[in-house]
Amino acid sequence: MGHDHASASTSNRSRLSIVIGLVAAVLVVEIVGAWFTGSLALLADAGHMFSDLAGLIIALTATVVAARPATDRQTFGYQRAEVFGALLNGLILIVVAGFVVVGAVNRLTSGAPAEVLAGPMLVVAVVGLLANIVGILLLRPAAAGSINMRGAYLEVLGDALGSVAVIAAAVVILLTGFAQADAIASLVIAAMIIPRAFGLLRDVVRVFSESVPADTDVRAIREHLEGPSGVVAVHDVHVWAITSGSHVFSAHIVVEPELLAAGRSGALLRELSGCLSDHFDVEHSTFQLEPADHAADAEHEHHSHR
Repeated sequence: MGHDHASASTSNRSRLSIVIGLVAAVLVVEIVGAWFTGSLALLADAGHMFSDLAGLIIALTATVVAARPATDRQTFGYQRAEVFGALLNGLILIVVAGFVVVGAVNRLTSGAPAEVLAGPMLVVAVVGLLANIVGILLLRPAAAGSINMRGAYLEVLGDALGSVAVIAAAVVILLTGFAQADAIASLVIAAMIIPRAFGLLRDVVRVFSESVPADTDVRAIREHLEGPSGVVAVHDVHVWAITSGSHVFSAHIVVEPELLAAGRSGALLRELSGCLSDHFDVEHSTFQLEPADHAADAEHEHHSHR
């Protein structure tokens, strides 16, 4: 299994590296194309693609960083690097979206629409779409087995939709001469960017504030942990994330004193950690076992001091 995991990780890095090269090349083409054609939609799509490139680089970095061992100074390793990257990515997205919206509104409200070279604009957009399709085909096989690769896959898929919007605008301009279609398409792309930007920032805040991960049900976890024989109660439950997909858990488990006297604590700990790993995708779990009579004494002492 270790060999299969290592092979999958190497394959994922290779796929990501190829897609990063494709996206970087198309990004340069789109920036030059936006300058040459005067297309705000192409510039918006380039901004969207720049964010995708940053996200893909973060994803590639995460596959490398996750393999680095923890140290005495970095006891959870360097997985938080992905979160800092996501923070930067989210801020860049907001700036790009704001610039595009202001530019589009100015074009739509000005008396004379900006001149846009629809032919070259269409060619550049088609090149971008083709590159995105190649990226989608490369990343799709790995998307099911890795949350990191799934995020990269969705980023390229989102950018493909942006390229479709640019193509539609170019076709409208070519067929009807309605140059404002370019500004409208740029607003559509900005509308795709903004929710993603705030979604990224929301996820970053959730991680940094050590909130319970969005896909985690603490009540369901507590019910599972109370299931094994000998467990009386579960309290002081804490769940947080080091980064996306890397959850950490700690709890106090009140058990029957007979369980500890019989030397069954090791088996119980294995059962509890296996439950969290199998059902809730928790990588790191810490349990403090407390005999029921000790927990009752502690609770009584707590109330007597109030």
